[in-house]
Amino acid sequence: ACRELSDSPLTPGSPTVSIYAVFLRLLKVTQLGFFHTLVTVLERQVFDFLGYQWAPILANFAHIVVVILGLFGTIQYRPRYIVVYVVWAAVWVTWNIFIICFYLEVGGLSKDSELLTFSLSRHRSWWEEYGPDCLHEKAATAGLGALHGQSVVVGPGCGMVHSYVEALHSGLQILLALLGFVYGCYVVSVLTEEDDSFDFIGGFDPFPLYHVNEKPSGLLSKQAYLPA
Repeated sequence: ACRELSDSPLTPGSPTVSIYAVFLRLLKVTQLGFFHTLVTVLERQVFDFLGYQWAPILANFAHIVVVILGLFGTIQYRPRYIVVYVVWAAVWVTWNIFIICFYLEVGGLSKDSELLTFSLSRHRSWWEEYGPDCLHEKAATAGLGALHGQSVVVGPGCGMVHSYVEALHSGLQILLALLGFVYGCYVVSVLTEEDDSFDFIGGFDPFPLYHVNEKPSGLLSKQAYLPA
């Protein structure tokens, strides 16, 4: 139990030290996973900005905020923040599954639709227009709804199929989200066991209230009558 862990002496080689060391290692792994997630999402956000993919841009921004919140929760031992990430991870996995189906045209979806751009741009993907060995030319667009005066007509000879690149990006995000979900659930279960008695490790309130009330009332009364 966490209470026994916090109250027992941390002597080298004791079971308490072993459990505490395992927990800290898993916590570090979780923090490292959050950091890698931030790096990959920022990379994806850059290419979505360059490709004017407005729906993925909004989703990536929300994911960045939640990942930072979850990372803060692991550093400050705040399980509620980690719970927010765990719940969002399920939403993020669903979103990336939709992106994979969109670019691979599964379930009647078409990668040529303007669903991800909100019909504000004729661009489809940066990887489609400016990928390695892609031959393209600019063509004028008509209509007042487009924000950009030119679109890119892609020719044959692209070295990378853009739909596969986008699907691989989403697949990586699904893998990281599933790992973060598993580790996040474990960290939350440890931190919330026995009324958050792991607060002694750190956080804003390193001394829980139950430590103050652990002293017997008889000892408190004796201290009150000690001479000054």
